[in-house]
Amino acid sequence: MPTTTVANGDEESQTQPFLNHQLRPGNFNSTSQVAIVGSDLCPIESLDYEYVAAFLIFAASNFGLTLFTCVITTLIAPEAAGSGIPEVKAYLNGVDAPAIFSLRTLIVKVVGSITAVSASLHVGKAGPMVHTGACVAALMGQGGSKKYKLTWKWLRFFKNDRDRRDLVTCGSAAGIAAAFRAPVGGVLFAFEEMASWWRSALLWRAFFTTVVVAIVLRALIDVCFSGQCGLFGKGGLIMYDVTSSNVSYHFMDVPPALLLGVIGGILGSLYNFILDKVLHVYNQINAKGAAYKILLACSVSILTSSLLFGLPWLASCRPCPTDASEPCPTIGRSGNYKKFQCPAGEYNDLASLFFNTNDDAIKNLFSKNTDDEFQTSSILIFFVTCFFLSIFSYGIVAPVGLFVPVIVTGASYGRFVGMLVGSHSTLNHGLFAVLGSASLLGGSMRMTVSLCVMILELTNNLLLLPLIMLVLLVSKTVADAFNGNIYDIIMKLKGFPYLETHPEPYMRQLTVSDVVSGPLNLFHGIEKVGNIVHVLKTTGHNGFPVIDEPPISQAPVLFGLILRAHLITLLKKKAFSTNPVMTGVNAFNHFSAGDFSKKGLGRGDKIEDIELTEEEMEMFIDLHPFTNTSPYTVVETMSLAKALILLREVGLRHILVIPKISRGSPVVGILTRHDFMPEHILGLHPVLSSSRWKRLRLFKFPLWNKIF
Repeated sequence: MPTTTVANGDEESQTQPFLNHQLRPGNFNSTSQVAIVGSDLCPIESLDYEYVAAFLIFAASNFGLTLFTCVITTLIAPEAAGSGIPEVKAYLNGVDAPAIFSLRTLIVKVVGSITAVSASLHVGKAGPMVHTGACVAALMGQGGSKKYKLTWKWLRFFKNDRDRRDLVTCGSAAGIAAAFRAPVGGVLFAFEEMASWWRSALLWRAFFTTVVVAIVLRALIDVCFSGQCGLFGKGGLIMYDVTSSNVSYHFMDVPPALLLGVIGGILGSLYNFILDKVLHVYNQINAKGAAYKILLACSVSILTSSLLFGLPWLASCRPCPTDASEPCPTIGRSGNYKKFQCPAGEYNDLASLFFNTNDDAIKNLFSKNTDDEFQTSSILIFFVTCFFLSIFSYGIVAPVGLFVPVIVTGASYGRFVGMLVGSHSTLNHGLFAVLGSASLLGGSMRMTVSLCVMILELTNNLLLLPLIMLVLLVSKTVADAFNGNIYDIIMKLKGFPYLETHPEPYMRQLTVSDVVSGPLNLFHGIEKVGNIVHVLKTTGHNGFPVIDEPPISQAPVLFGLILRAHLITLLKKKAFSTNPVMTGVNAFNHFSAGDFSKKGLGRGDKIEDIELTEEEMEMFIDLHPFTNTSPYTVVETMSLAKALILLREVGLRHILVIPKISRGSPVVGILTRHDFMPEHILGLHPVLSSSRWKRLRLFKFPLWNKIF
C-alpha cells in the first residue's frame, strides 16, 4: 500500500482533537491539567461530555451483550458454559455427561460465543468451536434429534458408542481447524489432547474432516474477499502471516529463547494456579442461583469495560511512522494506529491493542518491522491486564474459551522480553512475540507437537521451527513441575472422573479388594419387581451383577451383568410373570432391538417416571435373556494398577470382582472408574498420602496457598 501520512481537508476534521494545541501541556491529554491552569471551561465540559458519553455507550454495549449471553446460557443450556474442551475430552475418555451435545447446547454455544466475544470480554472462540464441532458430530452419530423432529435414517449406522466417539473426535479436530485455519494442527490437537483411544483408521478420518474444513474456509474467504463479510476473509488461510525470507538466528539467540521457555513455564503454571482458585470462588457464587450467575457476569463486563477504556489514558501519544502501510491514525473498527485522545498525526499504542479484535491485536504484536511502534510500559500494562482479565472472564456462565487469550497474553510477554533483550539478539520483537505465545501455551496447556504445528500454520514461519520446538519443550517441562494442564484442572473442578493413561505409582501396592466398597447390590436371575424398583430408586448405580442360586443352579454362581437402562426398559414394557419361572427366548417377543439401544443425548428414561400397581410390584421378571453373560471379571487379589489398565484400554464401564477362594457369594464387588480416582483411594488409605509411592509435584506453592 502507498505510504499514508496525516490526512488533510475533510479527513482533518475527523482526526482533530477536541482541544487546540495551545491548550495541551504536551502530548498527553489530561482534562485535570487543563482545569488546574484555569483555561476556558466550555471546551473542558465538552471534552468530558464526549468521553463520558463514549465510555457509557461502550460499557452499555458490552453490558448488554454480556447480559444476553449469560441469560441464554443460564436459562436455556447451562451445559454450554465454558470452553467445552474439558467436557469433550471427558466424553472421549468415557464420561457421558448429560446434554453436553444436545441441539439446545449447540445453538446456545454458537450464539453465546459470538456475543461473548463481541462484548469485549477477554475470551476466545477456539474452545467453543471445538465444542460446536463435537455437538454437530454427536448429533450425526445419533441420527439427529428426535426431540426436535430432525432425524435422518441413513445416519442410524453410526448409532453405536465407537462410531459416535470417532465422530466426536473428528468434530473436535474440525473445530480447531476452523478456529485457527490450521487443518494439520487440528488433527494433531485431537490426537494429542482430546482422544483417549486412537487408531490408524481414525487418523485418516480426522484428516479428511479437516481437509473439508480447509476447502470450505478457502471458498468462503474467496467469496468474502471483496469486503462484503466484515473482517472475515482478511489474510487468507494464514491468520498471522509473519513470514520473511531473511529471518535468521544464531547461537546467541538460543539463551533468550530458553529464558522465554523457563519464564513461560512459570507463568503458565501460575496462570493455571490462579485460575483454579478463581474458579473455586466462582463455583461457590454460581451455586447460589441464576441471579448470582448473571450478576457475576455483568460485574466482570463492567470491570473489563472500565479497564479497556481507562488504561489507554496512562499511555502517551506517539507520532505516526512515516513509512506506515495503512492510515495513521486509524479511523474505523480495525487498524494498528488508534487515535484515542491523541492529536492529528499521533496514535495511542495501548489503545491500538485494547480497541482491536483479539486477532488484530495478535497481528500487531506478531508484526515484523514494528520494533518502534510500542512502548515498553504499554506492553507491560497490556500483558498484566490480559493475564488477569482472561482469568476473571473465564469462569462466568457463558460460552468462552482460553486459547486466544493465552496467545495474546503470551505474545505481549514475549514482545516485552524482546524489548528488554534489544540489540543482544538478531530476532525482531515480532518473532519474540511468537515465541512468547508458544511458551505460555506450552506452560498452560502442556501440548507440544500440536501447538508447534498450529503456530507454524498460523504464522507461516517455518524458519522458526527449531526455536518454537525448544520453547515448547522447556515451558512444558518447567510447568509440569508445578501442576497439571489447564483442562485437567477444569475437569477436576467439574467432577469428571477422568482416567489418566498411566496408573499412579501407589496403585501397584494395592489390590482391587482394597478399594471395593459395599454394600453390593445384586439381583437374582428371577427377581421380584418390587425389589428391582427399590434398588433402582435407592441407588445410582448403572450396572448390577446377576447371580443364580439353587434350585436354578447347584450352587451360587455368577450369571452376568445387567444395566440400569435395560432394567428400566423391562419395567416400562411390564414384561412380568405371576410366577418365578424362566421365560426363555419367548421374552424377546415383546421387545425390539431399538428398545435396548443407547438413548440419544437426552437424559433418557427415569425410574421415577414408571408407574406400577401394588399387584405388579409382587410379580417377577426373568432377567436371564437380558443379561450380559460374559462380563469382564478380575480376581480380588489382582493389582489395582493392572485393573486400571484393563478398564481404560478396553474402554469398560464395569469390572466384576470375584473371590479367589469360593465362598458364599460368587461376586465380592464391582469396579467403576470412580474406584480408581485418587481422591477415593487416598480417602480409603490416608497413609498413602505420605508414602514414597505417591507421585508428588516438586513445588506446591506454599506461600500462594496461604495467600489464597
